[in-house]
Order: sequence, then structure tokens, then C-alpha cells
Amino acid sequence: MGKINPLHQTKQMDPDSVNKPFLFSVVIFLLTALSVAAINSRGEPKVSETNLEKLPMEIAGFKGTEDYFSKAVYEELNADKHVYRHYRSGDGRRVDLYIGYYGTAKGGRTSHDPYGCLPGAGWGILESKQVALTAEGFPNDVKINSILSKKGAIYELKLHWYQSDKDKILATGIGQNIRRFIGRVFHNRNDGAFVQVSAFSDQGHIEETKRLVESFAGNILHLLPKYWPVEK
Repeated sequence: MGKINPLHQTKQMDPDSVNKPFLFSVVIFLLTALSVAAINSRGEPKVSETNLEKLPMEIAGFKGTEDYFSKAVYEELNADKHVYRHYRSGDGRRVDLYIGYYGTAKGGRTSHDPYGCLPGAGWGILESKQVALTAEGFPNDVKINSILSKKGAIYELKLHWYQSDKDKILATGIGQNIRRFIGRVFHNRNDGAFVQVSAFSDQGHIEETKRLVESFAGNILHLLPKYWPVEK
């Protein structure tokens, strides 16, 4: 008899290698089902203290004044708590702060998307990237989103991020969804906030304005965990 060519031999499948993907899928399904059951059995916590209104009205030498959106804007944002302020320094510089907080009952995150809202309001996005900020109380640099936009001769520097579990900072909504799911499973809460720090500039002061906004955002990152809302 001639030799059998090894290339023509039928390869026998290892039963374990066939079953591993299936078993992995089953485990993931069971863990997900158990997590959902645990969440549903504990009920949904409600916001009992908003606290964000207690954020200092003076931050790093900038004094704040409250401002308000129209009723239609608040209805669209649909947050449990809004903070909208203009902070001004003694030499006339201004930084705007907006925080929209969403409790567990509202799913913990906003549908507001600056990348869609800016063009809709007539602003052209010139630059969009992530920047790393140093903030007191955080052992590592914090990555957040940065947008430079223009409307006519006016420029706007805007930093924004998503925050949950007091001091968990996330640049993307996807990351926030993951963090919120973990929080709901282990702590029975998946609240979160959309935070935005911005300032206007002319063409000649863009870099200076960028440093101002980043510095002020670092202060907000440091302060916000101390004033995080309470849910029960």
C-alpha cells in the first residue's frame, strides 16, 4: 500500500474546542440574566439631594452668576438637576459652566450631543480631540473631549465629559454606559452627569482661552465629587 499524504488526512476536531465558544456564550447569558434580575429586585433609587447647586460661586478667583435656558431647552435636556453659570474674573475673562445631572431613574445620561448641536446652531467645528488634564484628587491625568468651533468671527473653546459614581470620568457615552451598568449591579445606582466648560475667543487669543478653559475644567473635576447628588 502507498503512503497516505498527510495533507489529505481528515482533521479530527477537538470536542472541547467546539464547546468552548458555546459554553462562554451560555455563561455570559446567565450572568447578564442574573444581573438584570438583581437590579429589578432592588427597585430604583430616587434623587434625594441634588447638591450641585451648592458648588462654590467663586472658583479660582472667578465669581459666578446663575443663568437659565428657555423652558423648551430644559424640556429637551430632561435632567434631574441643571447648573448653568457664567464665571468672571476681575480682569473681565469669562468661563461658562453647564452640568446636567441624570439620576438612576432617568438612565444616568443625557441625549445632548455637542457634535450635533453646534452645527445645528450655525457653528462650524474646526477641531475635535481628546485632551488630558491634571486635576487635584485624581492620581492620573483625566481624558476629556475638546472642541474648537467658529461662528462668524467668534471662536468657542468647549470641553465636555461624562461623569458617574462621583469621580469616574469618561470621554465617551459608551464608556459611561459600561460604568453605569457596573454601578447598577454592584451599588444599585447608575446616575451620571454631562459636564461642559466653555469660553469664547477671538482669533488672536485662542491658545490663551484654551489654557483658561482647561485650568477651570481642572477645578471643576476636583470639586464635583464633593457635591455629587445623593440617591436613596
